[in-house]
Amino acid sequence: MRKGAEQPGAQQYVPADRRLSSLQRAAGECRGCTLFEDATQTVFGQGKPEAPLMLVGEQPGDYEDQQGVPFVGPAGRLLTQALRDAEIDPALHEKPGRIEVVACRPWLIAEIESVRPQVVLCLGATAAQSLLGSAFRVTAHRGEWLRLPAPLHLEPEPMLMATIHPSALLRDRSDRRKENYDSFVEDLRLASTGPAAMFRENQPG
Repeated sequence: MRKGAEQPGAQQYVPADRRLSSLQRAAGECRGCTLFEDATQTVFGQGKPEAPLMLVGEQPGDYEDQQGVPFVGPAGRLLTQALRDAEIDPALHEKPGRIEVVACRPWLIAEIESVRPQVVLCLGATAAQSLLGSAFRVTAHRGEWLRLPAPLHLEPEPMLMATIHPSALLRDRSDRRKENYDSFVEDLRLASTGPAAMFRENQPG
């Protein structure tokens, strides 16, 4: 399919079988948007099944694409340190356009259905808008407990929270960088309320 051609979205590629192994195999064959054209492999979610906390990030960067694992680049290393500072044990960039975010949403929903997390923490605007709509603003609702909008209804329904993406902290050169990092750690700590020793990571695309 030529670059820029209209694509059908991922729904037709998502199998009815919601086991993670089935989803991961099928994701490698997805042609629902243009992201596959420049990628070397699918970067599927990582972590333990039935984890209570799921982290959702943005499009995988070069490090993630090369290794096939989410959050292994510079932003991922900062995230790992922040998780440790939040006393959460880590299991371990070109921004996607709106078309890719919408096209990849069925994979994200399917993985949430499979893992059944208690909390989904969206890292950055792209992740938050993929579940909460294009009008959602992290700056206006950061740290709030949120619910999936209709018609995105899941059983059991996870609670949602949004915070900044760790890459924003890497770009931060202000005199409030330490304060901003501490606030990010607090967001992680709040999202981990309940059993927080295990989590899954996911990056749409």
